[in-house]
Formats: sequence, structure tokens, C-alpha cells
Amino acid sequence: MKIMLLGYMGCGKSVIGAFLAEKLQIPFYDLDQEIEKETQISIAELFNSKGEIYFRKKENEILKTFLAKESDFVLSLGGGTPCYYNNHELLLHEDVFSVYLKASVETLVSRLMKEKAQRPLLHNQDEVSLKDFINKHLFDRNFYYHQATKIVTVDDKSVEQIVNEINALLA
Repeated sequence: MKIMLLGYMGCGKSVIGAFLAEKLQIPFYDLDQEIEKETQISIAELFNSKGEIYFRKKENEILKTFLAKESDFVLSLGGGTPCYYNNHELLLHEDVFSVYLKASVETLVSRLMKEKAQRPLLHNQDEVSLKDFINKHLFDRNFYYHQATKIVTVDDKSVEQIVNEINALLA
């Protein structure tokens, strides 16, 4: 089974993905880290030097490479991955189990305010502008996120609770 985790930045895709993969005893991959490995450039630098279109093409190529694998794995997608190059349609393959990790705007603001330094898109955001930024993105991405096989709400849940909920959905 190819398990894909999608959702907005800060929803916990990477942390939950790593724990889920460990529980299932299958490899875990983070799409952004795989892009950085292949290009030898950080995501922030890739955006700055080559632009978003180049980044999205590379993201699509690497996603397709993962989908072609025969082995089981958990893959954490970037927040925007499902929204470009019809990537959301790639997640509809019969051997793909996709999970939208749905977080409320309040949860996302709370988490992302603490991570602004590591997230280039958020550097200049105060709490009010960040809330507006997230609301707009979620509105734009809602259709794509809801193409997932299952939706798991992450608000006020521990990583263990979320992983157990996803594991139960896999059964």
C-alpha cells in the first residue's frame, strides 16, 4: 500500500507520517526532502533561484517516481502538491491510500506562528495576516484536499491518536 498524507503546512504530515511508517514497519519519505535530495538545493532556495513553476514540475516528477514503486511506503506530500499538475488525480490510483490531515485554521495559526522562521512564505506574517493567508489557501485548496481517500481531523489529538485512527482506516 502506498499511503499518502496530504494537508496544509503545519497539519503534522511529516511527524505523523514517520510515526505511522514505524508502526506499519514500512519506509517513510517526505516529498520536500526527496526534492532537496535530488536537486541538492533547499526548497526555499529552489523557489528563490528557479521559481515555483520549476519546483512544481520537479515535485510532480518525483511524485510519479514514487507512484511507480512496487513497495509499500508512507509519503508526506507538500501542502500544495495535490493542487498542481493534476497531482490530485494521481492520488486516485487503486494502490494509493490518501489521507487528508485536516486541521482547523486556529490549530494551523497556533502551530505556524511558532515555525515562521523555518517557513519562507510566512516570515512577514503577524497572527491576523497569517489567519487570512491560511483561510485563503484552504479555500483555494479545499477541492484538492477533499479528493483524499479518507479525512482525519487532527485538532486536539496526539500523534499516537492520529496514527491509530489512520491505522484503523487501513484495516
